[in-house]
Amino acid sequence: MNLALDIGNTAVKWATFDGRTMTDHGHGLPADLMAKADSIMACASGKVPQALDDVPRLTADTPLPLGLDYKTPATLGPDRIADACGAWSLHPGKPSLVIDCGTCITLEFVSADGTYHGGAIMPGLAMSLRALNAFTEKLPLLDSESVDKAPLLGRSTDECILAGTLGAAQMALASFVASYHSAAPDLQVVVTGGDAQRIIPPGAPGRQHVPGLSLIGLNEIMIHNQ
Repeated sequence: MNLALDIGNTAVKWATFDGRTMTDHGHGLPADLMAKADSIMACASGKVPQALDDVPRLTADTPLPLGLDYKTPATLGPDRIADACGAWSLHPGKPSLVIDCGTCITLEFVSADGTYHGGAIMPGLAMSLRALNAFTEKLPLLDSESVDKAPLLGRSTDECILAGTLGAAQMALASFVASYHSAAPDLQVVVTGGDAQRIIPPGAPGRQHVPGLSLIGLNEIMIHNQ
């Protein structure tokens, strides 16, 4: 049994795998599973709980199923590596673009030959809403859940903030996807992250929604190293 741990900014998520099949998943610290697992790997983009100090962590130096073509691998977030490896495991031999809608919105491009090339980082929904409040005198602080009610045309200040925040993310991502798709016509677009369904509606054509993509990627890395 492989145990994958995703240590994020707000929570610890985990999943167990038998081969490439996810057998269970949840949130929190799975102490009982840690004692039983044959292989454990953590992806730490947030603060690591003391109980996980000794768990092997993914870095750019970890042997990967992908090649890295990135100028500064030492600064490459492990969550971004895990997402890329997850997409590759789902679509081997095809170019993939991962859109991870979390605290930040990140894009990861993997070419058809299995090379990770980088992508983009932009503010997530909550970060954008906080910035509008923090850097102005009068704009209110709205929570990201309010974005579910965002109209196309804002007719109050709150509505305008929501329309602008959601519209900026959606239009930027649509432009990115179009640009990548023109360079790689067989592009597979994989969407993940807590705000994925707010930004990209479920069932959007050409978009594959995969919760727990980083956990799938961690398992693929463990398989590669077994």
